[in-house]
Amino acid sequence: MVRTLPDGIMGKLKEFRGKVDVVVGIPSYNNAETISYVAQVASEGIAKYFGGKGLVLNSDGGSKDGTKETFMNTDTGGIPKLAFDYVGIPGKGSALRALMEAAALVESKALVFLDSDLRSVKPWWVERLSMPIMEGKAVYVTPLYKRHKYDGTITNHICYPLTSVLYGKKVRQPIGGDFGVGDTMVEIYLSKPDNVWKSDVARFGIDIWMTTVALCEDGRIVQAALGAKIHDVKDPGKHLGPMFSQVVGTLFSLMQIYERKWMDLEVTPGDIEVYGGVVKVDVEEINVDLENLKRKAMEGVRENETTLLDLTENSIVRDVLRRGTLGSEEWVRIVYDLSTSFRKKELEDTVIKALIPLYFARVAGFVEETLSMSTEEAEKVIEDQLLLFHSMKGYLKERWAD
Repeated sequence: MVRTLPDGIMGKLKEFRGKVDVVVGIPSYNNAETISYVAQVASEGIAKYFGGKGLVLNSDGGSKDGTKETFMNTDTGGIPKLAFDYVGIPGKGSALRALMEAAALVESKALVFLDSDLRSVKPWWVERLSMPIMEGKAVYVTPLYKRHKYDGTITNHICYPLTSVLYGKKVRQPIGGDFGVGDTMVEIYLSKPDNVWKSDVARFGIDIWMTTVALCEDGRIVQAALGAKIHDVKDPGKHLGPMFSQVVGTLFSLMQIYERKWMDLEVTPGDIEVYGGVVKVDVEEINVDLENLKRKAMEGVRENETTLLDLTENSIVRDVLRRGTLGSEEWVRIVYDLSTSFRKKELEDTVIKALIPLYFARVAGFVEETLSMSTEEAEKVIEDQLLLFHSMKGYLKERWAD
């Protein structure tokens, strides 16, 4: 069995067995500037809501900026903390697996994951991400944030609509980064074969994988109202290519694993219970380089033109080459076309490479459409796109059956 928890930390963890209700796990890589705040807030949440019966862990990927040292020097008010370098494939998924192994070892009831670059996290996040598990309402808690209309573009345009339509529940932030996981769900994740943990699940594919497995193998999911997510935001046209490849590749692979689940499901995606009251917050402005997005879309489509002409409608390819943008209906059709082609092992890398510039084109189209809209108004566009994914699901099933 693949193990990512290093030997040197196991003895220390065993001292906490049976004494911990909640573990807060913080994966990191070169996050010395932000991790101290996250650790301090996590410890405050454990002290306030769980009587101090918790543990804060840092699972690091070999940072060179003193992240672990900064974490260990943080004043956590007496709440115990441990930092370690995880073992295995470098990536977020490996970091989270090590935290799961640690939570299982100390027999905690809930494991809360918090991103190490968070600037908006509050002590009550720990309570909201874990209490539905403690109360037996859920085995998996996803975040519900207010985010700027141009934050979370992979979520908004593929992970949210596709996951919701496939599995019948509207999980607004399926790759949000901050989750609550119950002990039974941890056991399910750790039981998966080694080949899973050697795939993109070991990297950025981990969030969508955890969410999908929870949806398909248990289904007891609650969303936690967390207010705003303020973190180190990246321009989608400049920084998100590798993340897109790993997340979407995992998403498409899961469509094959859970094929019978979504092929047999006809329902309109339903809302999921939200735990905690709505928090009124403002979000930070995000500027997107629209012309760069269009340029990268056109260049990428031109580079992959032969492949795309084989895999999707020629008119869509020509439109992107001309405009650099995509509308919702064109985008849905492309996602369904390429997710179907992804089933051929020899085409996996080709499909994802060809989809990236089309994703840039869809984000560019969305930006153009919503420039004058508020974040709340733009959310309606995202919801309308989800309904398009649903109304066109029959098209996916037809392609899948060919």
